[in-house]
Amino acid sequence: MISGKLDTAKLFNGITLHSTVETTPGADATTERMQPDSYVLDLKLQARVPSPNKTIEELAKVSPSLPKLLPGLASMLSADPVSPLYAQLYDTKVRMLRENLGRLDLLLSRHNFFDCQTVLQMQHPQTHRKALLFQADMDVDADGSDGDRMPVGTGAPTNFKPSTSYRWQKKTAAPNPYLAGTEAALKHAEDEYALGTTTPVRKRELRNAIAQLRAEVDTLKKYSFLIGAADPFIVVPGAFTHSSEPVKPGDYALVVFGDSIYPAIVGDVGPNNKVGEASLRIAKQVNALSTPYNRPVSDLKVTYVIFPGTADKTVGLPDLEKLQAQCETLVKEIGGASVPLHHWENIIAPSPTPSPTPLPSPGMTASPSPGASVPASTSPSPTFAFPVASPAAAASTNSKLTPAISPAATRRPVKKHKP
Repeated sequence: MISGKLDTAKLFNGITLHSTVETTPGADATTERMQPDSYVLDLKLQARVPSPNKTIEELAKVSPSLPKLLPGLASMLSADPVSPLYAQLYDTKVRMLRENLGRLDLLLSRHNFFDCQTVLQMQHPQTHRKALLFQADMDVDADGSDGDRMPVGTGAPTNFKPSTSYRWQKKTAAPNPYLAGTEAALKHAEDEYALGTTTPVRKRELRNAIAQLRAEVDTLKKYSFLIGAADPFIVVPGAFTHSSEPVKPGDYALVVFGDSIYPAIVGDVGPNNKVGEASLRIAKQVNALSTPYNRPVSDLKVTYVIFPGTADKTVGLPDLEKLQAQCETLVKEIGGASVPLHHWENIIAPSPTPSPTPLPSPGMTASPSPGASVPASTSPSPTFAFPVASPAAAASTNSKLTPAISPAATRRPVKKHKP
């Protein structure tokens, strides 16, 4: 049922609407009022499924510098390089349009329907290195948290998730910065569920929420995750992880935009009907005005190259120097690059280590005096890359540090939702 005030002539999702009213003679009003087919609105959505780019010339229309930046790509394109994932992506989009046709507010926007230019499966003829290339826009993933590296949260914008698909066992006892809030939400849901006045429908909703929150609390206690504001990673549709040559979290990747090539890993998995998303760290490097609500690139001008099967066997803390070295090696295996890969700097300050204890002078005892204690002032204080500071102190923060994310920022059209 379509309810509420909805100006169908100005649909927010960019769908062009052609509307007409047709009338035919009928029976008397009392009779026609009782006939379901006497007053009907027929909805017919027409959508053109786009054709994928296949040649290096077509790829260059999206990324003009691509053939020059990665000259070996041309030799990697077969006669029919289009991956089945492209057809699968648009089949999913069309299926969702059919399922949501009665809810105009849930239909994919024009922007999100036409968000992928192509998906190609490639292999270098000499090295046999395989790669998956797709061209799309770039939305922002600000998800992720890691109490071991960053005990302070970076904010919680709309649709924020404190976890990412790429995760590893926690190394310290430092709590996740979003654990307390998740535990509070769990307690609130459990308290409401225990109320005698809770309706059966609401109880069913609460049961689902409680199960989800309990799982999230357990996950936040056990694992560390990538941090969207600090780590360079990209997001792939879930279908990409179940193909014949699946992409997996941790696989190495390249993001090509303009005249630059950015090393990255596959860090998160998103819904099957949308493509084109990178971490806030990459987004801000591409466009300094990027926020969780403002995408850095709205046009289909970003090329993503993923190297399936290259993830490290041991999952662990991101190593930006290793990322650099691995991507440089993989680039050589597809013919090399005409420019150096972008070098990522670690913007998370390492925890300070205590000063070494001075050795005792000859003739002095190293044993402390009975009852002596270490003054509190000698204990090192933690240093965070994203400190919680007063507005005055914030102005002096190192310019290399990404500012905390504020949900009050101007909201962008939300594209990605975690499954």
